[in-house]
Amino acid sequence: MGWIIALIVGGVAGWLASMVMGRDASMGVFWNIVVGIIGSVIGNFVGSYFGFGGSIQQFSIIGLFTAFVGAVVLLLILNLIQRGRVR
Repeated sequence: MGWIIALIVGGVAGWLASMVMGRDASMGVFWNIVVGIIGSVIGNFVGSYFGFGGSIQQFSIIGLFTAFVGAVVLLLILNLIQRGRVR
């Protein structure tokens, strides 16, 4: 059951992050989930240095927030990489 919650929370976090970063039109459901799950790993890694973190396998506001912040960071890095590659 935990992996289903991880997919849902990852999808929501990835979708919210893609809307904030202006990439919502270019990403589908699959990539929103992937970005959200990878973002959760990044968010929990960064959050552990500040004394907070959440599990993506158990729904919580802190878990969703860390996944969202990590997904925004991941999309920011991807935007910087793609911007450099286009030139």
